Amino acid sequence: MLVFLNGQFIPEEQAVVSVFDRGFLYGDGLFETMRVVNGKPFRWDQHLHRLQRGMEFLKIRLPWPLESWHGFAQKLIAQNQQPDCLLRIALSRGVSARGYSPKGADRPSLVMSLHPAPAIDPDKPPAWRVVTSSPRLPANEPLAQFKTCNKLPQILARAEADAAGADEALLLNTLGEVAEGSTSNVFWMDGETIRTPPLASGILPGVTRTVVAEICRSLGGDVIETSIRPEQLRASQGFFFSLTSFGIAEAISLEGQALSRSPLVPKIAAAYWQLVQVESQ
Repeated sequence: MLVFLNGQFIPEEQAVVSVFDRGFLYGDGLFETMRVVNGKPFRWDQHLHRLQRGMEFLKIRLPWPLESWHGFAQKLIAQNQQPDCLLRIALSRGVSARGYSPKGADRPSLVMSLHPAPAIDPDKPPAWRVVTSSPRLPANEPLAQFKTCNKLPQILARAEADAAGADEALLLNTLGEVAEGSTSNVFWMDGETIRTPPLASGILPGVTRTVVAEICRSLGGDVIETSIRPEQLRASQGFFFSLTSFGIAEAISLEGQALSRSPLVPKIAAAYWQLVQVESQ
């Protein structure tokens, strides 16, 4: 497998960065992951826009013009002959003198890599068992707007899910409200209304989350942002997750308790993958 590293396409075993890179030392960087279908990264512009906003927020200088990145990705996909996969873009601030100060880190490291994508049945979304994790996310956190390389709460939550034999972990924020999954955004059914936590809950504004809102509007509904607590979520008419790799995943149990399941979830999942196929022609 070839990897794009700082302007070169090289075998993955040769794709290395310095042990003094700030991404390795401090998680000082950003990343994006997108689904590639028929050789095309789905919603490239939205992912790159979020990445660009993150670079501006962290004040990381672009190593190459942003408009050239799509060409890098397309060449990587073509050279690896991987038209259906996951594309991961990682950007770190680069190497600087020891310490937290970013002074002197003026050569960022840019990596693009391809990874296997999970198999999907468009008409049957994955059914996930869910547990509530102990780490808490800070509410009203500006950094939550971006996919930074600092993901320890999500890592710990995922470890708790693994230990419990669950498929996903639900994270709460410091106010005790439902925030997001370890790798996903959360939606639930309230009668005929679909709801999701507001960005102020401390959640990532997921690209797939935005697509779900578009789909709901196309189906004659809408998505309303509302705060919710775990006990209320458990009593909902069903809930599901949105994420790049799987699209839509339905929650079937929480803490081992079976949940209500809505017939609307498979419809949203099918519409999502139909949209992916249309935009990937």
